[in-house]
Amino acid sequence: MGDQSLLQQMHSDVLVGSPLAKDSYDYASLLNLHISPKHSSARGNESHNQMCLESTNGGIRSHQDSTVSDAVVFLIDDKSNSSANTNFSAFSPREIMLLQLTLIEMMLAKVQSKETEYSIGKKYCDIIRILLKETQADSKLIWLLGSSDKLLSHMASKSMASLVYFQLKEENSLNVTWLAFCLKTLSEFPRGVRAAECLWTLTAIIRDVLKDEDMCKADIMKKLFTPLDAVLEGFHDSILFHHFDSHQDASAHSKPSNNLIAFIDLLEVLVACRFQLVLHFRCQRILFLKTTYILDLASSSVHYLIKKKSIMLVKKCILYKAGEDFTKGLLLTPSLQDPYLDMDMVTLAAALLEAVDLGWMNRITVSEKACYFGGSETQPKGGVRTGPDQVIIRALSLILLKALETKIQNSAEEAEVKANLRRFMSRLLTFLKNHLKLSPHPCEWLSMVFIEQDDDMLEAAKALLTIYLKLDRLRRAAAADLRLEDDLTHESGCNPHCIFLYLLKNISFDSTVLLDFLISSETCFLEYFVRYLKLLKEGWHHFVNICNCFDAVTKGGVCDSFATPPRQGERYCQTVLRWQTGCCDPEQQILASVVSSHDSFALTRQHCGDQVARSDLSNTVSLGCLQSLVNYDSSEDSDSESVGKESLANTKQMPINKQDSTKIREAVSRVIDDEPNTFETKMLPLGQKGSNTLSLLACRLSSNNPPPVEGMLRKAMKCLEELQKAISRLQRKNLFPYNPAALLKLLLHIERTCKCMNPL
Repeated sequence: MGDQSLLQQMHSDVLVGSPLAKDSYDYASLLNLHISPKHSSARGNESHNQMCLESTNGGIRSHQDSTVSDAVVFLIDDKSNSSANTNFSAFSPREIMLLQLTLIEMMLAKVQSKETEYSIGKKYCDIIRILLKETQADSKLIWLLGSSDKLLSHMASKSMASLVYFQLKEENSLNVTWLAFCLKTLSEFPRGVRAAECLWTLTAIIRDVLKDEDMCKADIMKKLFTPLDAVLEGFHDSILFHHFDSHQDASAHSKPSNNLIAFIDLLEVLVACRFQLVLHFRCQRILFLKTTYILDLASSSVHYLIKKKSIMLVKKCILYKAGEDFTKGLLLTPSLQDPYLDMDMVTLAAALLEAVDLGWMNRITVSEKACYFGGSETQPKGGVRTGPDQVIIRALSLILLKALETKIQNSAEEAEVKANLRRFMSRLLTFLKNHLKLSPHPCEWLSMVFIEQDDDMLEAAKALLTIYLKLDRLRRAAAADLRLEDDLTHESGCNPHCIFLYLLKNISFDSTVLLDFLISSETCFLEYFVRYLKLLKEGWHHFVNICNCFDAVTKGGVCDSFATPPRQGERYCQTVLRWQTGCCDPEQQILASVVSSHDSFALTRQHCGDQVARSDLSNTVSLGCLQSLVNYDSSEDSDSESVGKESLANTKQMPINKQDSTKIREAVSRVIDDEPNTFETKMLPLGQKGSNTLSLLACRLSSNNPPPVEGMLRKAMKCLEELQKAISRLQRKNLFPYNPAALLKLLLHIERTCKCMNPL
């Protein structure tokens, strides 16, 4: 009774951070885990399942005599004011052990906290060292890892990982008892039965090291990986090489499933360690060098949860996002750290594309069952289905795109690029058609697939833009037929202008959504947007043509640019021009005249370029400050755009917290609402705001007829102009999270180009 009361008091003191009054040995005695292994000749090394708990009065009681709910109530009660009145005699030895494990974990956490007073932390360290040396706490925790009691096993796993991490950080030593347990368990697989428990602790230790900003991580990881490197690679081959047959237990709670789930989690932290630290251990490269193993697992007969985790792991790896959930932005730029990482990513991409060529995506199960919180697969009443698993579809699409991007980036021949683009995009679109109802226009697939996940959508758009820019550079070098190449990009669903217009269309041309993307640290929109605006500046006439095609399709016409297969020998937008010629809308006739002659376009572009060059851009800086942020894959930048580089820190998209983001959004609303004549400003066409020149809009407003629906070009330019004005206002109020000067210069250039070439 006395020991139990002291444990309760100790828990209260540790919880609030009060000094511990008694001697360290007294507290270590209180935390001594009373374990009596009951050896069985029939089970041999598996006797951990026969483990019993020793009561403090010398009696023996099986841990199965008490329930998990009792322990949970016990642990919750000591937060309440009535905990001091609890009758400890009513609690079993199992529940007391749960409290002991909780206290060990709490003290280890307090030791690592910077908020803990030095004297209190030192006391905790003394108690922990006594537990390790005098009571062999590490050996007892390893016994508890294999307990069939899930709560005891979980708490023992957390405490064991924290103890090993504590010794690595505070004593610069690796716990030999735990290391011997890991080496034996992993090398004996699949004969060993505690693989999952071993993997859990190892994963937790690596995760804790990666999260710690104060540690010398490289030295710690070398000490950890040196003895485990070879055995981890062997374990990888053992657990993934052998397929799990259908006669085995494929439930999510079976022992084989637990082993696989734990190993997938370990693979992620190994890849995250590769991204963050420059180390050259084979265990960090397993996923890159033996990609087919994890791909085969994703298409095997294992539980759907394991297939999904495997695919998500590959996605995180190819996006350089492994470990982002627990590193909290601590990941560094991988290519700047490890010169061999790029080669491994090329190897990974090649393995993925080879698997896709062999029909891997078609063998992936895309569940049609409803997914509820907690993983329930129960169908809704009435048998209503929620459709295919969008998470899997998005992940597979993005994996293929990123692998294709890596492949094409490392290609030097135009014919090879076009062949790979056509082949793999065709496979992707076929896969999507088997699971989704796609739009007739191939380029709309991206918005349809990724509309619910902004970060994935922008990653996909950026990958397709990179592919397009590489193809564009090669075809310009070869003086290829641009018309045929544009047909290829439409047919393959990767035309960047179509993709951008579908993005604007899906957000209803709302500039505030684009502003949200720009100030968000969760997407790559800044990098994508800057690269696209540069492309738009150089290829304005292509953008105008595609806008006309969108208008034609909206009116019920057919645009040759959207047709598949491509119609050779016809003009870029001949059908649209025929439709516009017979149209009585003077605004549409103006749009049609823009693309009526390539020669007149070239003259107009030259004239407009002279005007833009003479424009006053005193409030902006050159694009040079973005060169370090964005690789434009081109050396054709003008001299005026490469002068006067600024620090990257002034331009890069910096993470901001939710409060700052909300503050910016509220400021946007205020500055927009405060603008005079907001309605008239929004309705006036570009190039005529604030002027007395008669316009088509003025004529419409003066008549009794309602204005016609705006064309795609007008809506897109209005959106970009509103975005530019919102950014400028926020910049003047010092509310924008980074220096947007280079971005504003691009937006202003495009606005002036539109006003000059397309005076709507």
